[in-house]
Amino acid sequence: LEAFRTVPRHEFVPPESIVRAYDDSPLPIGDGQTTSQPYVVAITVAKLGLQGHERVLEIGTGSGYAAAILGELVCEVVTVERIEHLATTAAARFARLGLTNIHVHHADGSLGWAPAAPYEAICVAAAAPKPPPALLAQLAIGGRLVLPAGALDQQTLLQLTRTDQGYLEHELGAVYFVPLVGEAGWPET
Repeated sequence: LEAFRTVPRHEFVPPESIVRAYDDSPLPIGDGQTTSQPYVVAITVAKLGLQGHERVLEIGTGSGYAAAILGELVCEVVTVERIEHLATTAAARFARLGLTNIHVHHADGSLGWAPAAPYEAICVAAAAPKPPPALLAQLAIGGRLVLPAGALDQQTLLQLTRTDQGYLEHELGAVYFVPLVGEAGWPET
């Protein structure tokens, strides 16, 4: 909760949405994307089970709001955004706000970010048809992955925990996210 009080959400929405910046709802950020509802960000962060020492991979930087929340809670956040303009804008925003433990990469998020793997936690802010194999492979033993998965119009927020024997999966409830576009996600339309 302190991280949510600390991060100024109005810094992560376009000027026309500032009056709604603290509403508990997703907000458009351009390029057909949204910044997630704070409640959903809170569920995701809580289900990552963070202790503070982790390196976290976030897929779908968007405006950078969720990465900023994570940056308040862990040692390092690696975030991947497929839309170059959003990646560049988020990186500049982090620099302006002094958020130095967040590293933005412009790439296909469905493939994760292998150079910094393994990660103790991974969260995805776009819906995949199923958990992408690259993300599962980049998750450390004991690590948690939280992502929306399913059809474009019917998704479930999932928590997967990697064990020595495989992955434990828990359903966290119905959600609706923009699609995860990429090699291991949905095709570009």
